[in-house]
Amino acid sequence: MSLFLLLILVAIVLGIIGFAAHGLFYLLIIGAVVLLADLVYDGMRLRHGGRQRVVR
Repeated sequence: MSLFLLLILVAIVLGIIGFAAHGLFYLLIIGAVVLLADLVYDGMRLRHGGRQRVVR
């Protein structure tokens, strides 16, 4: 969970810097990509994390 929150924070900071500074638009794009990758990672983890194998 802490990795998820850390990556969200990094994405927000990169987005703010990329939006505020001229010529650093690529940081906004990188922040958006990090945010999307983090959401996909968390979604995959939550989907597969709830299942438990039944041993018979």
